[in-house]
Amino acid sequence: MSALSRRRVLAGGAAAGAGGLLLTGCTGDGRTRGTGASAALSPAEALRDAPVGGDTVPFHGAHQAGVSTEPQAFASFLALDLDPEAGTEEIRRLLWVLTDDAVRLTQGRGALADTEPELAVSPARLTVTFGFGPEFVRRAAGETAVPAWLKPLPEFGIDRLEERWSGGDLLLQVGCDDQVTLAHAARVLLKNSRAWTSLRWRQSGFRRSRGAEKPGTTMRNLFGQVDGTVNPRPDDEDFASTVWAEDGWMAGGTSLVLRRIRMDLDEWDRVDRSARDSALGRRQSDGAPLTGEDEFDPPDFQAEGSNGFPVIPEFSHVARANGGDARPTMLRRSYNYEEDSGDDAGLLFAAYQRDPDTGFVPVQRRLDELDILNQWTTPVGSAVFAIPPGCEEGGFVGETLF
Repeated sequence: MSALSRRRVLAGGAAAGAGGLLLTGCTGDGRTRGTGASAALSPAEALRDAPVGGDTVPFHGAHQAGVSTEPQAFASFLALDLDPEAGTEEIRRLLWVLTDDAVRLTQGRGALADTEPELAVSPARLTVTFGFGPEFVRRAAGETAVPAWLKPLPEFGIDRLEERWSGGDLLLQVGCDDQVTLAHAARVLLKNSRAWTSLRWRQSGFRRSRGAEKPGTTMRNLFGQVDGTVNPRPDDEDFASTVWAEDGWMAGGTSLVLRRIRMDLDEWDRVDRSARDSALGRRQSDGAPLTGEDEFDPPDFQAEGSNGFPVIPEFSHVARANGGDARPTMLRRSYNYEEDSGDDAGLLFAAYQRDPDTGFVPVQRRLDELDILNQWTTPVGSAVFAIPPGCEEGGFVGETLF
C-alpha cells in the first residue's frame, strides 16, 4: 500500500477532524488559543527545553528496538488476532503500514493522516516492537516457517491462566518514558490495523519515572523486592548467544515469553522482613544476597549458618532460579501493573531469549517445583511470540518471512 493510497483512505477522517478543530479556536499560525490569558505553546516550542521529551531511539537496524534498549518508564503490550480472511498479502500490507507508522512515531513525527500529530512530537524514547504468534507465522509463510518453540508453554502446577490475558497472533510492544506519547502511539497503531485485526488484550505496566532514580538502578516490583539483578548486558560476551537467533528468517530476532503474574499484596503485607528476605534469598533493603554485602555479589549457596542450615534457603526464589548455573538464560525487562479496581496487581514478566525451551522453561520448572514465593504469586496470563529481526530503511519488520 503506497503512502498516497493511505492518504486517500484516511483523508475523509482527517478533513472531518480539521472541521472539529475550528471549533476549538485554532489560530492561523497553528497554535490553539487557550481559555486563559496566554496561548498554548506550539509543539516545537514546548519541546525546546524538555529534558527528555526529544530523546529518540533509532528504529532501523539488525535488531528491533525495545529488547536490549534500556527499559522505559511505561509499556503497553497489545495482542491482536488476525481477521479470518487475512492471508499472506494482507499480512504483508499490514506489516508495511505498521512499520511506516512506527518509524514516524518513534522519531517524533505524526503518522500519515495522523489526526493528532501534536501528540507525537515528544517521542521520549518511544519504541515499537513487533512479535508474531504461531498462527501469524503460519498464515504468512506456511507451517514449516513456525519455529519449534513457538507454541504455548508447558502446563505448570502454579498456573491459573485466563484466556483474556493469554495467546495472540500479533504483538505490538510499545515502550515510552511519557504516557501521553505512548497512548497516542498505541491508538494510531490500533486504528491502522483494524482492517485486518481485532484487539485480543492490552496489558500496561510501569516502572519508576525517568529521573526518579540513578540510571541503571535495578527495578523493584510491588513486593518491594529488586527484580532483575541477574540479567545479561548487551556488552557481555554471551549476550548474543543468549538472546539473538542465528538462523533462517529469525536471524537477528529473538523470542518473547510474556507472563502476567498476579501478586497477593495483602497477604504479603503480613509477612515480616526476615521471612521476606528468606523467601527471596536477598535482602529487601538493598537487594544483596543473604551471603553478600552488595546487590551484585554472587550468592553462596553452600554457606551455612550457625544452625547448620543453608544461609540462602533451598526453597528461596534465588536458589530455585539459579539451579546451579549462575549464567542468566534470558533477558528480562519486566513491568509492574495495577488495575483500577486495586484488587489486581502484579508483574508483567517479559523474558527474551534465543529459545524459550532452553531459556525460560527450565527455570520455570524449578520455580514451579519448590519456590516459596508461589504462596503469594499466581501466573494468570501467558503468551509466546517470535520477535523478528529489525529492518533497514525502506523495508518493513517481518519482511524476512516472505
